[in-house]
Amino acid sequence: MPFGTVQKRQRRTLTILALTGLAGGGILVLSPAWASSEPDEPLNITTLQDRLGDERTAGTFIDARGRTVLTVTDSAAAQQVTKSGSAAKVVAHSAADLDHVTQTLNRTTSTPGTSWATDPSINQVVVTYDPSVEGTALARLRQQVTSLGSAVRLERSSGVLRPTIVGGDAIYSSSNRCSLGFNVRKGSTYYVLTAGHCGNVASTWYADSRRSKVLGTRVGSSFPGNDYALIKYTNSRLAHHGRVGLSDIYTAGTPKVGQAVIRRGSTTTVHKGKVTGLNATVNYPQGRVSGLIRTSICAEPGDSGGPLFGGTVAYGLTSGGNGNCRTGGITFFQPVTEALSAYGVKVF
Repeated sequence: MPFGTVQKRQRRTLTILALTGLAGGGILVLSPAWASSEPDEPLNITTLQDRLGDERTAGTFIDARGRTVLTVTDSAAAQQVTKSGSAAKVVAHSAADLDHVTQTLNRTTSTPGTSWATDPSINQVVVTYDPSVEGTALARLRQQVTSLGSAVRLERSSGVLRPTIVGGDAIYSSSNRCSLGFNVRKGSTYYVLTAGHCGNVASTWYADSRRSKVLGTRVGSSFPGNDYALIKYTNSRLAHHGRVGLSDIYTAGTPKVGQAVIRRGSTTTVHKGKVTGLNATVNYPQGRVSGLIRTSICAEPGDSGGPLFGGTVAYGLTSGGNGNCRTGGITFFQPVTEALSAYGVKVF
């Protein structure tokens, strides 16, 4: 489940990285290596991908040289890509094949402690299970994965999946702490985006641990299924900048597999890593969440709702994962573009 509350940080359960964060703020200083939002790429690679379609392509990824590589299923398509000046890799499974695997898993598998995401760099859907999946449940999962063939692989994670709760600063309900994801607005009205598993627990949120400074009121929350919530600022004395730490956020987008990204949270502050999968599905004990971003970044309880970003671009809201920031782990993020669309708000 998502990473749970601060009070229960020691529980080894699938909990949301939730309920922990600071509305007031630590400072994030970006080094030059993390200054740009996305690697450079050929301008026509998206056009090429659209032209070839899901039967002849299988997505893009960023390789070790920093190039955006378009995966294709035949040599003729590879020639088209290389002639355009882009990098190509011939693979066995198309985007349609990988999507079929994902849809099959979504229909047939709901075991808590499991997740799956598409990784174009290895041309497979990676299914992960945590130590809570054992016995008959594990045997059934192995059988399901085997039946799907070479387009899918099974991996065991070292830590138990859990949901997590800040733009990196802490926000508090009457009993829990989470993290503020991004300040957003609709016209002249300002809001906070955070995780849905945080938003579900309370309607009133505070900017301080003593619960003496009201931040605002929840106006929307979606979890499970999705993992996003919207809190309306009701305290006119609170400044609500569009930054994450000291990094100004101007736009929102979707990252690529292999892309370097940054996460900020109220428990573990700033951590860097890479995107390792897209369209991920996670089966928390509270229910399934789909369409997530999978990363190699660690997170802990209280980081839930915090921002995933790169340079000036917003990418996601911290949902959950496993492990910790001492030994490492994986973390999943709700795409911020979906939340912005759902509520009709914008980053600034």
